[in-house]
Amino acid sequence: MAHESFEDEATAALMNERFVNVKVDREERPDVDAIYMTATQAMTGQGGWPMTVFATPDGHPFYTGTYFPRAQFQRLLIGISEAWRNDREGVLRQGAHVVRALTEHAGLPQGPLPTPEDLAQAERALATDFDPVNGGFGTAPKFPPSMVLEFLLRRGTPDAMLIAGRTLTAMAYGGIYDQLGGGFARYSVDATWTVPHFEKMLYDNALLLRAYTHWWRALAARPAEGNPDRDVELALARRVALETADWLLAEMRTPEGGFASALDADSEGEEGRYYVWTPDELRGVLGDEDGAWACRVFGVTDEGTFERGTSVLRLLADPLAPRPGSGDPGAPADPDEAARFERVRAALREARAARVRPGRDDKVVAAWNGLAIAALAEAGVIFDRPDLVAAARAAAELLAEVHVAGGRLLRTSRDGRPGPNAGVLEDYGDVAEGLLTLYGVTGETRWYRLAGELLDVVLEHFPDGRGGFYDTPDDGGAELFQRPQDPTDNAAPSGTSAAAGALLTYAALAGSSRHREAAESALGVVSTLAAKFARFAGWGLAVAQAAVAGPVEVAVVGPAGDPRTAELHRAAFLADVPGAAIALGEPADGRAEVPLLEARGLVDGRPAAYVCRRFTCRAPVTTPDELRAELAQGR
Repeated sequence: MAHESFEDEATAALMNERFVNVKVDREERPDVDAIYMTATQAMTGQGGWPMTVFATPDGHPFYTGTYFPRAQFQRLLIGISEAWRNDREGVLRQGAHVVRALTEHAGLPQGPLPTPEDLAQAERALATDFDPVNGGFGTAPKFPPSMVLEFLLRRGTPDAMLIAGRTLTAMAYGGIYDQLGGGFARYSVDATWTVPHFEKMLYDNALLLRAYTHWWRALAARPAEGNPDRDVELALARRVALETADWLLAEMRTPEGGFASALDADSEGEEGRYYVWTPDELRGVLGDEDGAWACRVFGVTDEGTFERGTSVLRLLADPLAPRPGSGDPGAPADPDEAARFERVRAALREARAARVRPGRDDKVVAAWNGLAIAALAEAGVIFDRPDLVAAARAAAELLAEVHVAGGRLLRTSRDGRPGPNAGVLEDYGDVAEGLLTLYGVTGETRWYRLAGELLDVVLEHFPDGRGGFYDTPDDGGAELFQRPQDPTDNAAPSGTSAAAGALLTYAALAGSSRHREAAESALGVVSTLAAKFARFAGWGLAVAQAAVAGPVEVAVVGPAGDPRTAELHRAAFLADVPGAAIALGEPADGRAEVPLLEARGLVDGRPAAYVCRRFTCRAPVTTPDELRAELAQGR
């Protein structure tokens, strides 16, 4: 509607003459978007964007909708204006009625912490919705189910691993994944992952980086027997994880060290223009022989899979895949074909770089950067990439220096300058999650300390009095007629799920029953979502799986420069243990800042690892093999 109506002179004149117009950036103010989306869904039976809301001067919605064609929108503007002029009291009553109805039905259904059977039922529900042919869930359009995949990987059952593996494989080979530059598009318009909506979002790629990293870890921790495709999947998981991480660093990092929000879908006024190819274009870059080969490998045809005879690059055959069952996922089955593939990709990347690039939204969103910090830190330690850990640390420093003010979190920044809007629950939860993960990877206690301070704000200013949390603090959003409260995980973890996950991890590190109880109480809503709405509770289910499993606590103690400390530490991250809380520190004579490290010392002068659950620890171990054996007992 922006181009069709708002930039149309006649329509704009009507709007400016008869209305006070407010355009809301839902990334800056997700709370405003949330309450009016709830109203739109309640009044029309559906929602979506663009969202159009007519409200009284008090902000009470009385007429809502989504997209309106220009002519219809103009008639609507005139009709609403006349209704306000001729029956103002009736309009005010309608707005008050809507607000009253929404307020009366507010509040989340609470329940106990999900049980193992609840989680098993959620897995069965997901299996029912699973598309066994194309991977993913449901039909078109298909969104990357990153949080659901995280839950399934934490479950680790044969069925869960199969669903997760097929989905992760299908997306990696599909058009939704950028086969040249890495990174995932927002969603696929079809059921086969062929044609994406080309916009690339930070939150999608952070969550998917973590999912592919965890898929690799889960595969590596399992025996090859019973999975003939294990080597192929291992190679694919590692490649896609690292290519996505490299794309984040190359394309999304801002000069200040944070990560930008998104890359546009359009360039030169056309969606996807930057990414699609014709056979002639491939031959023009690669020559006839390599061009024909690339057409076969990437599925580029004369008819095309997109608009005007162009094709989205897919991977119909993977030249980098090892021979199944080879036992060496790092070695491609045909080295010559692998070298050819890399040469072709490099040439196409260079040619594509000469095209007009999609625009970038340089806004730094706290929550999404928290997701990126967690993903990059974990990938860095698991794949032995210190540069990824360094990038996570730089983003955390930006958040600490720019987004934290007076102990509170600001939602956005740009060019190193903070935005005006307060952080919402997802910001606090996701940032705390990222900081706790970064602490576990680096042993730098400043991140543990800052995460604790942010979670104290959550416990003080966000509770709803019934065991859950509001999405906005009690001292903000006074201009809104309602405090939003949405427990469902959609494009990113809900505030409730994000906060519960961070609280659970912090409780495990700090030995805090207060934080543990708050996490378990917030997860009560997951019990009501598990059976019927499991696809929209992925992160909540993943956190609940960790809570049911303990979570496992691992304290690694040893001198920072000792390679034996590093080996134990990496072994802890390589273990396939859902939601493990890992602490790293040097032996201390006095009180440890992180309570999990309290009274944990060396063993016969050697670095040691302590495996605990709820601060009850088993005997310490001193070798990676011993640590792997200890951690395997609880899986």
